[in-house]
Amino acid sequence: MIGIVDYNAGNITSVARALKSLGMEYILSKKPSDLKDCDRLIFPGVGDAAYAMVQLKETEFDTFLKDFVKTGKPLLGICLGSQIIFDFSEEGNTECLGLVKGKISHFESLDKDIVSKGFKIPHMGWNNLTLKNGDCPLLKGLPENSDFYFVHSYVICPESDEVIKATADYGIKVPSVIQSGNIFACQFHPEKSGKAGLAILKNFGDLKC
Repeated sequence: MIGIVDYNAGNITSVARALKSLGMEYILSKKPSDLKDCDRLIFPGVGDAAYAMVQLKETEFDTFLKDFVKTGKPLLGICLGSQIIFDFSEEGNTECLGLVKGKISHFESLDKDIVSKGFKIPHMGWNNLTLKNGDCPLLKGLPENSDFYFVHSYVICPESDEVIKATADYGIKVPSVIQSGNIFACQFHPEKSGKAGLAILKNFGDLKC
């Protein structure tokens, strides 16, 4: 059973609809106790990192997610959820969950001239992926240059390059798929990315626990 973490950080109904379209069973809940028996979790989110961390602490999902990861069960972060699994975000100077080593930086912190080069921030719309660092079960069956839908102004900057399984080119190389042990993350929205995005979610559902 897949659990979807609802911590008041954005519209997550599209994730639930995507899983339903795949015939995958799920539980969507605002209570950690409802999700404790799930064999995998999806951790979505949109919006502000600082606000999201406040919500996680108030709902006690911050502790729950850390404990869940220690069990070895798969966790999938999506969009904002892909960012606040790291140590720190420049957005609101926010201490995050620290599940994966690294920080989150604004595009202009990484390239101060990115806007003058013609790249609008936020990075919004379809972009194709370049695969790297070997196989990732999340990307099983997906060809190089598959397109996915992005909406973000901040960039994942892992401490280790080895956890980056795919990047998108948007003025800089944007880490877009992450795997660190049983922790997976997509900077893009698989639930809004058509057949390729549904394939990501199906691959996550098919992971051996």
